[in-house]
This record gives sequence, structure tokens and C-alpha cells, in this order.
Amino acid sequence: MSKTRLIKAGPRAAQAAAECLARGGLVAFPTETVYGLGADATNGQAVARLYEAKGRPAFNPLIAHVADVESARKLAVFNADAERLAAAFWPGPLTLVLRRKPGCPVSDLATAGLDTVAIRVPDHALARDILHAFGRPVVAPSANVSGHVSATTAVHVLEDLDEKIDLIVDGGPAPVGIESTIVACLDQPVILRPGGLSRGDIAATLGHQLAQPLESRDETPLAPGMLESHYAPRTRLRLNATQVGQGEALLAFGAPLSGAAATLNLSERGDLGEAAANLFGHLRRLDAMRAPTICVMRIPSAGLGEAINDRLRRAAAPKDIPPSSS
Repeated sequence: MSKTRLIKAGPRAAQAAAECLARGGLVAFPTETVYGLGADATNGQAVARLYEAKGRPAFNPLIAHVADVESARKLAVFNADAERLAAAFWPGPLTLVLRRKPGCPVSDLATAGLDTVAIRVPDHALARDILHAFGRPVVAPSANVSGHVSATTAVHVLEDLDEKIDLIVDGGPAPVGIESTIVACLDQPVILRPGGLSRGDIAATLGHQLAQPLESRDETPLAPGMLESHYAPRTRLRLNATQVGQGEALLAFGAPLSGAAATLNLSERGDLGEAAANLFGHLRRLDAMRAPTICVMRIPSAGLGEAINDRLRRAAAPKDIPPSSS
């Protein structure tokens, strides 16, 4: 990639960012919490590029940013608690984890294959201008290399991500400086990650205390800040397959093996970004076919291959309890 372009906030900034996002580009922009690294949430390959730029070790769920509550309601099911919190704190430093609506356009890669989606309406004029101009949800984790301190200025973003992303929109320092508070509103509301909104303010709005987080069963998060099970297929997975057994379905990469009852190819041309974008959707489709086994061809471990293989190893692990999609 060529050197990252940096532009100042101004009359054309939001449109330039929206045009870059529409091309599948990566755009860093300020929110009231920290700078976010934006990608089209509906474009799996753009999301895969984002993971690669950040160097995220696994496909953790990402927060979908939208311009207003009406846009959020198109993506997810709001119960009474979610409605109260959205009315009180959006726009603002609150992320809600909710059940996805049927037909929710956010890519499976952005939700890490879960049946939930994390949503936020940022309280920053430039961020909302970009979201309005783009017209679709934008995933935007903190604009820094994974594991580094979150970026609160455009200079911080440039130090971490120069030549890894397409565009930075400089809107000055992020005023809050810490990430959003994440609240799951699935059954009883629970804080998954503390952040820029206090527990007390949330409890006061709800009129009751929040539930305690459940203990994690594994090392894969329901949302940024909480560990929970990813989507796990009911069908047994067999990894690094070199031949196909009787009746098996095949998850291929590159030139497919012959003899499968059904085949879906992560990437015929061996592209890891395309493979990442297709991973969760292909697993779901093959699982629905109810073959005795899904055999998976070997996938290189370089780059995004590390995260793809991590997800496949988790999906193939023995299951002591029935798999859960949430």
C-alpha cells in the first residue's frame, strides 16, 4: 500500500471518507472516545483488511457504528432495557450488544459468527457526518496496532498504521479518551466492558442493578471486553484434510479435493483475505447440510491465516456441552 493520506476535518472530509469506505478502504476518524479504524461493516473483505492492519490475533467481534438510533434498529432487536439506554445515552460512549435481526447486513466476520451484534451511535459531529455520508454501518475498533495504547489523536494513528490504511481524517484530540462502555441487553443487562459511561449512570437509567458477567467458557469474546463462545458448528470438523472421506462435506482452499458430498471454497485463488470474509458464512452453510463430517483443507498460517486457523481449531475442538451461537 502507498503512504497513508491524512486530511484535516473540513467541508469535504466526510464525503472523502465515505468514498474511501465505499471502495473497501480503511479510514481512521475521531469519535468522542478514541480514534476508530473504520471499514464497511457489510463488506467481509474490507473487514478482513482491517483485522490484518491492526494485527488482531483472532477474529474478535467488532462494534458497528451507525449515525442514529433509527439505523441501529434496522440491525438488531431492541428490548425495553435497550430502548431506555439508547434514549438516554445515544449518541454517546455506550455500545449495546443485541440480537441480530434476520437479514442484518453486518458481515459474519465483523460479528465473529455470532447471532449478536455490537452497535454504537458516536457523539462526535465528524464521525456522524461520515456515517451519514456513507449510509451503511461502519466497524471501527480503536485505530492502533492490536495491543498498543488506543489512539486519541491523528498523530497516534499515523505512528501505528502509516502505510497500512488508506486515509486518516484529523478532527483533533478525542475528548473522552477511553473506549465506550459495552452493555449486553440479551436477557438481564450486563456490563461487558467498563468505559466512558459509568455503571451508576446505567443502573440509574434502568432502575435496577446490572447482572454480573457470566464466567467465560473459553477464550473467544462475545464482544470486545467479554469472553464467550463463538459460533460452533454442530457437525464435526476434520482439519488439514488431504483426501475426502465417504459422505464428507469439504471446506476448500485453493484447488479443491475431489469426492466431497458438498464443497464450498473459501478462496479458489488462495487469497487469505477472501477466505477470512467467507469463513463463518461457509461454516454455517456446510453445517446446515448435516454431513457426518466437514473436512477442511490446509490453510497457510501466514498473515490472516493465523486467525483463520485459530477459529477453525476452536470450532473443531471436542464439545462437552451443546454449542451455543450466543
